[in-house]
Amino acid sequence: MLDKIKALQEEIKSAVVSNLEEVDELRIRYISKKGSINKLFADFKNVPAEQKKEVGKAINDLKDFALDKINSLKESFESNGNSDIGSDLTKPGEPMKLGTRHPLAIVKNEIISIFGRLGFTVAEGPEIEDDWHVFSALNFPPEHPARDMQDTFFIEKDPDVLLRTHTSSVQIRVMERTQPPIRAIFPGRVFRNEAISARSHCIFHQIEGLYVDENVSFADLKQTLLYFAKELFGEDTQIRLRPSYFPFTEPSAEMDVSCSICGGEGCNVCKYTGWLEILGCGMVDPNVLEACSIDSKKYTGFAFGMGIERITMLKYGIKDIRHFFENDVRFLKQFESAT
Repeated sequence: MLDKIKALQEEIKSAVVSNLEEVDELRIRYISKKGSINKLFADFKNVPAEQKKEVGKAINDLKDFALDKINSLKESFESNGNSDIGSDLTKPGEPMKLGTRHPLAIVKNEIISIFGRLGFTVAEGPEIEDDWHVFSALNFPPEHPARDMQDTFFIEKDPDVLLRTHTSSVQIRVMERTQPPIRAIFPGRVFRNEAISARSHCIFHQIEGLYVDENVSFADLKQTLLYFAKELFGEDTQIRLRPSYFPFTEPSAEMDVSCSICGGEGCNVCKYTGWLEILGCGMVDPNVLEACSIDSKKYTGFAFGMGIERITMLKYGIKDIRHFFENDVRFLKQFESAT
């Protein structure tokens, strides 16, 4: 019996396995109910009385040795990623996905890319500004309603320090320190004292553009904006320019694009007109150029500005601007494929 026990121990010791299935086969062969070690216990009744103590201890030691061997092999394979379980049971049941770009960031980057292909660079400026850069240098008269507290968040009234109401202030800063030719766009966050609703918010994002050089005409502005609209909304997109008024441009216009939802046929989104307003534009007023020490007799330029929220709402059919600021994962997940 002792020789048989010793032979089994050597057999177990020299056993070689290559995966967890073979480890389980080893367990069945030696320590299951029908395994070799349990057969030794069944034969123990035939051992002479004077040898029972020695043989009994040898069988128990063999069983402990076999269990240690099998457990060691099992742990070795599991630590190397070969576990039969196939996953870590302590992890969440639903896999955690990597974050993606916010829809406003997606559209902003797309707009920057489009104008980048036309040679426009990106410039940024402070969100806390003074009256000169936000209003006075842009040809806003002292009595202009935009200076009223109802539209602007003033931090200090004397001197005027405020949260910028548009990124046109960055245009002024660029023209103050740079002589033409100037070709740049100005993305950023702006603030206006407005009631929050499905269509408006007190915080929103803009991208404005500026091109100043010799012999810049309104035709250059129109072709630039037509290229932009076709790149952003599709090759079939058409634009129209309607006369408007802005203190810092003359002449000024509002630009509409053909509705991409109905193809210009008319729907509830475009109020059955077939057109959607997306931005304001115009030729830079000579007074603005002169305020920045640029010779208005030598140089002309055009400027335009658009709200990123509005563009995003039109592009993706979003009906409530407040979704952009609520960080609702159910809303944000819709844009995973757009990044």
